[in-house]
Amino acid sequence: MSGVSDKVDSPMTEAIFHALLRTLGLVRQVMEPYFARFGISGPQWAVLRVLHDGQRDGRRWLPLKDVGRCLLIQPPSVTGVVDRLERQGLVERHTSPADLRVRRVNLTPAGRKLVAKVLAAHGDQIRSLFAGLRPQEQEDLLGLLGQLEAHLGALAHRQHGPGAAERKPAVGHV
Repeated sequence: MSGVSDKVDSPMTEAIFHALLRTLGLVRQVMEPYFARFGISGPQWAVLRVLHDGQRDGRRWLPLKDVGRCLLIQPPSVTGVVDRLERQGLVERHTSPADLRVRRVNLTPAGRKLVAKVLAAHGDQIRSLFAGLRPQEQEDLLGLLGQLEAHLGALAHRQHGPGAAERKPAVGHV
């Protein structure tokens, strides 16, 4: 395939779209029992991973809005997940001293311990997801997904404004 065609066969694009949705659904079916072994859900893992990555990058407290932006989800959805994590003692929330309207979230020691426990087995779990593809196929898939992500980012930017293209999905969700 030498380039991207402006006219793509509609049945083909429909088939790709549905295959992508089925694949994402199957990824969730495989990953949810894995996360359940640790007493969390996939969305809870995504929040924990964003907070973990933020701490690793020197940001101890993250505004809820930033967590949602990283996960490409709206603040009310983030709040529900964070509520459950807070009840489990895995995160804590505080108001920002600089702006009382901003709620910030942080991993607790129990949350950091759980993230370390999940990460200890996470690489093997992720490798099992892609074991059906040869290394070159995995590399090709990564390239194609990168192209699709860039294209979708540009579409989001046009539809939702400048901030939309800057949002990065949480790679740790899976």
